[in-house]
Amino acid sequence: MKRGYKKLFIFELIILFIIFLNKILFKLTNEYSYIVFLFFLLFIFKLIFGFEKDRHRYTKNIIIEIIIELLMFFILFYIFGLFIGFVKINNYYNIKGFINYLLPLALIIIFKEKLRYQVLNKAEGCKFLVFFSCFIFIIFDIVRGVYFYEINTKYDLILFLSLNLFPAISNNILCSYISLTTGYKPSIIYLLIIQLYKYLIPIVPDIDNYLTSLIEILLPIVICYRLYNLYDTVNDKELIRERERFKYAPLIITTFIIIILVYFVSGYFKYHAIAIASGSMNPKINKGDIVIVEKIDKDNKIKKLKKGMIIAYKYNGVTIVHRIIKVVNLNGENIIYTKGDSNINEDKYIVKENMIEGKVNFIIRYLGWPVVWLNESI
Repeated sequence: MKRGYKKLFIFELIILFIIFLNKILFKLTNEYSYIVFLFFLLFIFKLIFGFEKDRHRYTKNIIIEIIIELLMFFILFYIFGLFIGFVKINNYYNIKGFINYLLPLALIIIFKEKLRYQVLNKAEGCKFLVFFSCFIFIIFDIVRGVYFYEINTKYDLILFLSLNLFPAISNNILCSYISLTTGYKPSIIYLLIIQLYKYLIPIVPDIDNYLTSLIEILLPIVICYRLYNLYDTVNDKELIRERERFKYAPLIITTFIIIILVYFVSGYFKYHAIAIASGSMNPKINKGDIVIVEKIDKDNKIKKLKKGMIIAYKYNGVTIVHRIIKVVNLNGENIIYTKGDSNINEDKYIVKENMIEGKVNFIIRYLGWPVVWLNESI
């Protein structure tokens, strides 16, 4: 092993030693302590080895490719959300959210990828050091993840492995490959998008831990495979073909349509859409129609509800769209009676205020048939 490789190997062994003795010696228990740790490693690395400038020829091409791949993923991801539903997350558009979550996560990504690039650049001639470097960054991510999990049972351990260990392996393989071929900038862009979107977008598809793990494992592998096909590994890993100029218009239009659909279906905003799955409101509203529902202010809900109004409400977990036939006050509590226009009898249950989602403002004919058909097929 060359002298330079030996120095790098010793440097990495020290990093590994610090990570394993984290709880005893250094107490890296929050994001800002990891930022200081990474900054310190970058400073020491520069003193010992010096920095190499990132002057890769195809950096811009790879960044564009990664953004396109992620955009396509989000389109499919949110289309999936149209059928399984969405969950609302905390909004981090404030000083506290920026300081406690967004800023430290972004700094960790930037410092870590710069360190990865410098280490791999020095180790590129030695496959052992390349693999060992990737292993260290995997361990780093795992140790960081330990502080977000309480592992008390076998299930907790499986959850930790599926949501932390395996995704860490996939992400670090991808980022190491990017650093070796194109520099640190594309990997920074990738990680910033894939890790920060959860804090910046107020609604995300309501998927379980299994699907979350599967996506976080497979997505980096798919992107790595796509990037690999852009290179000629025999001819110094240079791009072997000029890609046809990407036609942005279809992708932009598709993204816009998905945003509009998510906006209406999620229920996060004042207006949302519901696909009608029965004919109980014929002929006013038919099966396969979409109704636009306006949320009603909770404080003045009963004042705005009147006989003859069509409302959407939840009953036994199902959203029902029926017409109000009577509103009464029973023992100080407002009770709503409803009926479908094509039904002979009124609904056998009563509707309380907390069950109401909103009132129907607009009807779009036939547009809901794909959603109805998919749900009936299942």
